[in-house]
Amino acid sequence: MGVQDDPRPSGGLNGLYGVQFSGQSLYSDDEAVKTSIMDSSTSEPLEGVGSSRRLLIQRLWQHRPPCLKPIHCSLSCDKHVGETIANVVTSLPFIVLGLQTPRKNLNTSLYANSLIGVGIASSLYHTSRGELRKYLRWADYTMIATSTLCLSRALRDENPKFLMAASTLLLPFQPLMVSAVHTGIMEVSFAKRASIEPELKTAHNLHKMSSLLGGALFIADDVFPQTSYLHAAWHLAAALGVGTCNKMLE
Repeated sequence: MGVQDDPRPSGGLNGLYGVQFSGQSLYSDDEAVKTSIMDSSTSEPLEGVGSSRRLLIQRLWQHRPPCLKPIHCSLSCDKHVGETIANVVTSLPFIVLGLQTPRKNLNTSLYANSLIGVGIASSLYHTSRGELRKYLRWADYTMIATSTLCLSRALRDENPKFLMAASTLLLPFQPLMVSAVHTGIMEVSFAKRASIEPELKTAHNLHKMSSLLGGALFIADDVFPQTSYLHAAWHLAAALGVGTCNKMLE
């Protein structure tokens, strides 16, 4: 009987030091299947990733904090032509005050220009109608907040930079909050200066009365929206208060 050579290679050498015989794969059948699946999955485009990211951003924006949401306000202060005219006419004093405000430096110049902006924004809002009206109302509130921010900076150049930066960022979203904070800063500064500068006491007393009257009219305008000319009266009280503040810049 002759010895027949086994065509299969010896299993003892297979795999030693990386030896591989032709016709045999380094990987098992299972590994080959896994590799082909991975290759096919990675080669396919990742559909829907962009839309998922957009959806995530939309959800985050919808659940943003209240301080980053736009204000909601009443739009019923121009019920007839007569009230609209009164509101526009009583907006003009802010432009006059802005033109008369001393411009000693950059901060006072910015404040003066912001007062002019208040008068213009208010006039545009009260003459507007339709869908545009709510956007101009937002611009009106934002311009008022800008003027209070500029005034506190003009009176106190040492205001914390973080406060000023945060107020600037919040202006488009929470103008009423920015107005309240910087009006408070202005009131404290006015009271301190009036206590040490006798020539400011009369202006400060007038300012306190106009501020109380303006606050009462502002609340009444919101509580009694059907009462005509309350908003125009608030304009006049606010203009008087602004005029007394300008005494500190002289």
